[in-house]
Amino acid sequence: MTESLDARRPALARLIDHAPLFPPASLPVPDAIAEDRRARADEHAWMLARLVWPASQLDGLEGEDRALSILLDAPFRGDPRAEAVETRWEAGLEGVGGEAYVELPLGDGVEEKIAALAERGLRAKVRCGGAEVPAAQELGRFLAACREAGVPFKATAGLHHPLATAGRHGFLNVLAACAFGDAAALNEAVELDAAALRWRGRAAGPDELARVRREQLVAVGSCSFFEPVEELRELGVL
Repeated sequence: MTESLDARRPALARLIDHAPLFPPASLPVPDAIAEDRRARADEHAWMLARLVWPASQLDGLEGEDRALSILLDAPFRGDPRAEAVETRWEAGLEGVGGEAYVELPLGDGVEEKIAALAERGLRAKVRCGGAEVPAAQELGRFLAACREAGVPFKATAGLHHPLATAGRHGFLNVLAACAFGDAAALNEAVELDAAALRWRGRAAGPDELARVRREQLVAVGSCSFFEPVEELRELGVL
């Protein structure tokens, strides 16, 4: 996987925002740091993006040289390692700027909320699992609204599996729904190989996948780095 034209590279590069402190892993701080270091040393570390870390526990990362996405669960005075911040719509948007991902509730009004983010140059965040798994229709509505408003997003919670099955979404399916502009891809078989991402006889090649990752699906939050990597191996993608 060293060729620049390998479609797996733009599809998967810097895809995983590593969140080992968060459920279901919920590792203690020392173990979370050790797990992230292990991920950075792995042969597939090119798939690793930022370390997601709460503002309330930044003291535990003192001296760790790592690109961060800071969850704003407490006052945040800035950190030179922070490349992005994450917050919730309910917390308000006052003072939020830069590369900021705002978690939105799905359902009625999602288009208006995404339009408001677009006006402020902010990004969206969607929860795909956890306590509740959104219906494909709800998730598809979110994806369409982001696409139409030109708002990049990250997806998190329950999205550490490549493919969708009953009761869960898959990150390759979300990527396909973005690439082909069709929410039906959220529930159907998709494939990724060196040439393209494929669905229903259609193919998205390296250039299109790079555009989708840049303009739409920026990252996937996962408490585990190794679980999605192993599943991609089992599928023959890696």
